[in-house]
Amino acid sequence: MNVEEQIKEYISSQPESKRAEMQELHLRTLKLLPGCKLWFLDGKDGNDKIVSNPNIGYGFYTIKYANGTTRDFYKIGISANTTGISVYIMGIEDKKYLSETYGKKIGKASVSGYCIKFKTLKDINIDILEAVLRYRFELEL
Repeated sequence: MNVEEQIKEYISSQPESKRAEMQELHLRTLKLLPGCKLWFLDGKDGNDKIVSNPNIGYGFYTIKYANGTTRDFYKIGISANTTGISVYIMGIEDKKYLSETYGKKIGKASVSGYCIKFKTLKDINIDILEAVLRYRFELEL
């Protein structure tokens, strides 16, 4: 199964209300970031043990670890969670940037160093979320 099929299957597996929101967020992200690399992480480790929620990823980013190793990863990730949807913004050095820059503008969402978590798209200002996504992709341009 290719990445697009895995993403479609993941979104389809969500409860109806979350499915529609995940689909809308996925399509908006593709429109905003055309041609970006797509990822699908099933949430399992090398031993097939579930270690996280599945994630849809967009873009390409190389994580550099303190021990000198690197890992290819996505810049933006979205995932369903038990209470709503999480959007992951990877590779921002300043862990206060998201909350200080967008936290008060985005609406009813929890904003941490690299994650924006909300219950439903109606609770947030989607234009501000799109500004966050654009910002992350412009970091290395």
